[in-house]
Amino acid sequence: MDQAPGSPQGPASQGPQDAESLPTCYRHPDRETGIRCSRCERPICPECMVDASVGFQCPVCVRGGSGTGHAPAASRPRTLAGGAVAADPRLVTKVLIGLNLAFFLAQTAIGDRFTERFELLGQAYVPLLGSVEGIAQGQWYRLLTAMFLHGSYMHILFNMLSLWWIGGPLEAALGRVRYIALYVVCGLAGSALSYLLAAPNQPSLGASGAIFGLFGATAVLLRRLNYDMRPVIALLVINLVITFSPGFNIAWQAHIGGLVAGVVIGYAMVHPPRSRRALVQYGTCALVLAAVIAMTLVRTAQLT
Repeated sequence: MDQAPGSPQGPASQGPQDAESLPTCYRHPDRETGIRCSRCERPICPECMVDASVGFQCPVCVRGGSGTGHAPAASRPRTLAGGAVAADPRLVTKVLIGLNLAFFLAQTAIGDRFTERFELLGQAYVPLLGSVEGIAQGQWYRLLTAMFLHGSYMHILFNMLSLWWIGGPLEAALGRVRYIALYVVCGLAGSALSYLLAAPNQPSLGASGAIFGLFGATAVLLRRLNYDMRPVIALLVINLVITFSPGFNIAWQAHIGGLVAGVVIGYAMVHPPRSRRALVQYGTCALVLAAVIAMTLVRTAQLT
């Protein structure tokens, strides 16, 4: 069963290398930053950074046309990754938390029959359902639904706290569509690797694979912004030690699959060439998704 990772902080809450001498964001006074708007030169944090032709601009300068000669409506605010700046930068994170809570309430109300119908399972006879169940039986939906199930109150508590702390700042930096793509593909990558490597009768569930993907993308983003990487590395080491520690009953395959996918997709999100940004970003997501399909087909062929 996936367990909750640690609580790595998002890019908006990490401190730069020389925090004592840095100013604070003019829109968020509690956040130190080493980045300034390329037009008005006011300090801005990652949540306020809008990708511009030269450097980054603050939302006010972008909405005002940024002196480009275009009308304000012609200069749409963009996130670091090129997504549209949203009024509520944590909306998708809130929806994901809501979905996880809704599934957990269904598990609590309906019981094991619901959980065993939607958890990740390769192939096994399930007495409660009275039949052989699993992904190898054509139930591919389990790769997705298992991402929204949890095994205990503590399990969902830690996962949702991690999702809030990591996901919110990352959503603000990537934009909603890119953030959704990252979350879903990383979760599927974790599920697929677990299906490929774990015993076919070993069930697993949890959002940790997707959250580890967010963790990996956050590390890439912090590196892109030249933040101090030591806290991220420390958190990663702690989480990996817990993942592989005996007695925790953790599906390490889901964690590793999500983490690797998060690093790969995260790099594509924040380092693409401007002229082909969307193609590189979504093309990378498609390649990782293709790897998910390939792993699923290979494992299904082995079990049938």
